[in-house]
Amino acid sequence: MPVDDRRAWETVLAHIEADLLEGRLHPGDRLPGERALAVELGVGRSSVREAIRVLEVLGLIRTATGSGPSAGAIIVALPGGGMSALMRLQVAARGLPVADVVKTRLVLEASVVTELAGAPSRPDLAGSEALLDAMESRELTEAEFLALDAQFHVSLAEASGNQVVTAMMAGLRSAIEGYARAGVPGLVSWPATSARLMLEHRAILAAIASTDAEAARLAVQSHISGYYAETHLT
Repeated sequence: MPVDDRRAWETVLAHIEADLLEGRLHPGDRLPGERALAVELGVGRSSVREAIRVLEVLGLIRTATGSGPSAGAIIVALPGGGMSALMRLQVAARGLPVADVVKTRLVLEASVVTELAGAPSRPDLAGSEALLDAMESRELTEAEFLALDAQFHVSLAEASGNQVVTAMMAGLRSAIEGYARAGVPGLVSWPATSARLMLEHRAILAAIASTDAEAARLAVQSHISGYYAETHLT
């Protein structure tokens, strides 16, 4: 039975999302053509096109016109990538309150490091350690340091393997980096603050490595709330 055209594109979207989540579609795979999807789902081709436009905006697919191996709609990310893109747009459009971003970080990141410290096997933190090594360069500007800082926190979420938390942290990254940079003028001494931040980063990794979940939780919460308090941002 044909689907109501007013909501038909949602049926297409739900169908493709289910295929992604259940592993029937993977990054690099090509979506069936408009005609095939329309016939399979009992919708008009215009509804298929609308769903594909939504998926493209969310960063899940890339489309190319014409013919040949590069034409059509190709999966480029899993739904978590779309969540990140959507959150970044929300942050950019509305400018989330700094206090709300900080509170969210305290919840998410405390959970991340607690899980990492309590993992049955040692988590792979090589990426996080490499970021800290890069942050120790004396040649970095404040903006470069804080960009790496924000990525360090995302890398911990990535190491946890929790795709939803990783997507949320990636989506918040621009907001995190933005308020961190906005707070620099309020600091008494950037060299002193950046040195302290580095020590705190190392302490978080050390607590995880020693499987001390409580120490890891306290370290990351103190780290996040301490910088927020020091910058006097509201």
